Amino acid sequence: MRRTALLAASAALVAGVLAWPADAAPAAFAHPGVTVSKGQLDFTRSKVNAGAQPWKGAFDQMMASRYADLNRTPRPRAVVECGSYSNPNLGCTDEREDAIAAYTHALAWYLTRDERHAHKAIELMDAWSAVIRDHTNSNAPLQTGWAGSSWPKAAEIIKYTYTGTWANSGRFATMLRTVYLPEIINGSNSNGNWELSMMEAAVGISVFLEDKASYDKAMAKFRTRTAAYVYLESDGALPKTVPSQNLNTREKIVKYWQGQSTFVNGLSQETCRDFTHTGYGLSAISHVAETSRIQGQDLYGTDVGERLRHGLGFHAKYQLGAGAEGRLCGGSLKLGLGPVTEVGHNALANRLGHAMTNTATLTQRGRPAGSNNLFVAWETLTHGDNPA
Repeated sequence: MRRTALLAASAALVAGVLAWPADAAPAAFAHPGVTVSKGQLDFTRSKVNAGAQPWKGAFDQMMASRYADLNRTPRPRAVVECGSYSNPNLGCTDEREDAIAAYTHALAWYLTRDERHAHKAIELMDAWSAVIRDHTNSNAPLQTGWAGSSWPKAAEIIKYTYTGTWANSGRFATMLRTVYLPEIINGSNSNGNWELSMMEAAVGISVFLEDKASYDKAMAKFRTRTAAYVYLESDGALPKTVPSQNLNTREKIVKYWQGQSTFVNGLSQETCRDFTHTGYGLSAISHVAETSRIQGQDLYGTDVGERLRHGLGFHAKYQLGAGAEGRLCGGSLKLGLGPVTEVGHNALANRLGHAMTNTATLTQRGRPAGSNNLFVAWETLTHGDNPA
């Protein structure tokens, strides 16, 4: 009887290990097509020009930020060295923030048609593509994912909407292909926010490079990791796992889930670590889902959307002030979800009509959503109640 029970438990764990087959890249990539589409940009521009809220307030916030400064001087490095929690920090903040600034100026160009912003975005991208050769130390994969998530968003807008000259766009593409993509495309067995951010960057870079093979590989890893990052009751008694991590016992899974042994809809692998890192993971899920939708495959109607919906709702509830039950993280939560709800809320509540009361309340309360200074920026402006 004991042997039968052990075999059953083993079978259940094996069933929880999954790997998604490659999702087919589009026959032709849509541009601009990384997180934000031309239709979304046009909607935003019309609202900003009309002085409508919340978009005008979000635009003003962006333009008043340091990232929109036309006097910004790029600070590229040949080797960016980032240790754990960016210690040492040799170019880490500079790289991430120059990448966000390039995206900010690209948005500013599109919304205002002031060519000075297009020139600044190009200047920032050119400065880094001329210099950077590598990322090193323990946080190299994550750093590459964070910066690599912003660069293609900027590049897509400039390459496909700016009619002026970007002479070094080919060099920038080479930088993404040779410096960024190899560092992230094979994923990570660290906490789930790492691989999700890395796959966000890999998917975005693949769109810009029109690299179908890399897009397929990144999307397959993303699907597998998303299923292993946010729990749904339909998963069974235990969360899904990633094959390469060999989480083949309940004890290993519970340890990986920060000691949490009770699983409920929307719980994430990092909930009991803190909400900030969980927010990184949820944000990356929403960004990849949005890019996939623009490219013709709507993941919001799949388990990806269900996990994102429950993940946002679960964490929004506690971020809004609900007390943690004793069965959740020992009754103690570290809040700080960040400005990460706009994209998912717009897709799931506004487009698909799901009731997301807690997420809606938190989203409204946080408007206009700014930047987390890592890889999230200006999402009330680009995705707040945006039907495109």
